[in-house]
Amino acid sequence: MYRTILVPLENSPTDATILAHVQKLARLTGGRLVLVHVADGYGARNQEQLDLEDSEEMRADRAYLEQRRQELAQAGFEVAAILLCGDPTEQILAVAEREKCDLIAMSTHGHRFVKDVLLGSVADSIRHRTDIPVLLIRAQRA
Repeated sequence: MYRTILVPLENSPTDATILAHVQKLARLTGGRLVLVHVADGYGARNQEQLDLEDSEEMRADRAYLEQRRQELAQAGFEVAAILLCGDPTEQILAVAEREKCDLIAMSTHGHRFVKDVLLGSVADSIRHRTDIPVLLIRAQRA
């Protein structure tokens, strides 16, 4: 059960909430963690077509993912980190399939209906488009 857990990260304080939960879960199940961040700005979405170098944002995202990967590896977890570009929902679901994940664990902001309609919700989109179990943990409010 839960041999490979996909953990989408935002490179924001909300990540601490889901990382705390998945560490406990992975310890119980012996699961491998796959961290993923999807850069979705204009430069990131068009990097390949425009033959662009990594933006400062992408370099920061790559460093952040590597830092989280190292922390988890030092804590004894088997962990991989993947930085992608494009539509977050599409990319997260593609990684989940490619890595044969049996759980997607995400933190949510806890927006209310109107804000989700206006801003959209990656978590909501993912849970409606996959058969993989999705664990949603509401992030701590500041």
